[in-house]
Amino acid sequence: MEKTSRPGSRVSTDLSVYNNSWWNPGGSRLKIILWFLVSSVSINSYLPLPVRFKKWILTLFGAKIGVGLAIKPAVNIKFPWLLTIGDYVWIGEGVWIDNLAPVTIGNHVCISQGAMLETGNHNYRSRSFDLFVKPIHLDNGVWIGAKSVICPGVTCHSHAILAVGSVATQPLEAYGIYQGNPAVWVKNREIQ
Repeated sequence: MEKTSRPGSRVSTDLSVYNNSWWNPGGSRLKIILWFLVSSVSINSYLPLPVRFKKWILTLFGAKIGVGLAIKPAVNIKFPWLLTIGDYVWIGEGVWIDNLAPVTIGNHVCISQGAMLETGNHNYRSRSFDLFVKPIHLDNGVWIGAKSVICPGVTCHSHAILAVGSVATQPLEAYGIYQGNPAVWVKNREIQ
């Protein structure tokens, strides 16, 4: 049976009353503009710059990064001062870390090409479409597949895998392999 609604029987979204003035990215306007300019030619770029230089730029802007970082071209990091990266992390080409809230990446994590880590979203139940932000945490050994999405507030526990093109809306349990939209557990990860 098809759902129907009467015109005017529901409250509608009103973006004219949208207000996210409560949210603070943690950096001054100048710092944000400077980061945008610098990142567009260093991190979010196809210039063949050494990883050592990219790491230096990220730490200059407040990122905390361990040893052994591998970062490919065209990575978009919204605010590096809200980013913590452990040791031996691989970040693939075209990854987007939209960190309006803190993103913490453990050791030996692989984030494959085109994956998106989204810490912000909008409350579709709110008339004013309010912004909400929640941190993302990727524990040690996690693998985020290509073109997959991690939603706000999600923790991927130790060695969990999010398969290619999947969307994580809930926590991923340790050593679980998850697939689909929304991602569901399909089997255990066994490492030999």
